[in-house]
Amino acid sequence: MEFRRLGRSGLSVSEISYGNWITHGSQVEEEQAHACVRAALDAGITTFDTADVYANTRAESVLGRALAGQRRESLEIFTKVFWPTGPGGPNDRGLGRKHIIESANASLKRLQTDYVDLYQAHRFDDSVPLEETFLAFADLVRAGKVLYVGVSEWNADQITRGAALARELKVPFISNQPQYSMLWRVIEADVVPACEREGMSQIVWSPIGQGVLTGKYLPGQPAPTGSRATDESGKNFISRLLRDDVLERVQQLKPIAEDVGLSMAQLAVAWVLQNKNVASAIIGATRPEQVTENVTATGVTLDADVLTRIDKTLDGVIQTDPSYTG
Repeated sequence: MEFRRLGRSGLSVSEISYGNWITHGSQVEEEQAHACVRAALDAGITTFDTADVYANTRAESVLGRALAGQRRESLEIFTKVFWPTGPGGPNDRGLGRKHIIESANASLKRLQTDYVDLYQAHRFDDSVPLEETFLAFADLVRAGKVLYVGVSEWNADQITRGAALARELKVPFISNQPQYSMLWRVIEADVVPACEREGMSQIVWSPIGQGVLTGKYLPGQPAPTGSRATDESGKNFISRLLRDDVLERVQQLKPIAEDVGLSMAQLAVAWVLQNKNVASAIIGATRPEQVTENVTATGVTLDADVLTRIDKTLDGVIQTDPSYTG
């Protein structure tokens, strides 16, 4: 496993991290979830990403139990706050101080840890003063419950404004977690340059395009049984990538993957890691073998001609519009 620094900080993370959105607490049984985490640890993954909203808090609890007994100092555990996890009261969501502090304390209990390495604002909250949000983050950092702060799916202007406040409050604001893949490149025009200016890295989710870039979805055919496209929790995210024109182009990536000796999934993960502003690519898994396969993408360098072939193959189906951020 290769490692990269997260932003302009001293925190190193594994190039490939393990995330449990959709899978833990919902799509797979706990024993299988634990097996996937063990496979990640065996493969050298040290970075684990979750969120309080995943499976309505159950994903955090599963991850906490799966990592119990591991040396805490050898892990980087990330979680997030924003979406509601309670009964839907007026303070059960968003980035207000009350919700942030209460959510952080609840996450720590579920994860069975005294601190998280990275606490991320899962979305931007227009209804709360940004100063209030970052002051709450600052207090969590001062209390030792959070080591670093990041965000997820914020646009370039929001990141720039947050970074200014973070400097003022001396909060280590080091990362953004966006969707990013060969097919979904909306961060490249604005978000990545903003993060580079502010000393922040990307921790990207869905590098395999919700599974589309594995090539298992075929144009004109129904989605495979048990796949993300048939899962109630995930099908809304994948639906925009399941057009026949997209699936036809994805099938044309197979010769490129074969030429470089990678599977389609490995090629997809390796592709996002060619972006120097990407510190880590999050993979999920329902089976340990998927983890073992995908970690092979660490340390892979794709030549310029390979990247050009990928761009030409996918030309016309790549989404680059920055307005799709978030």
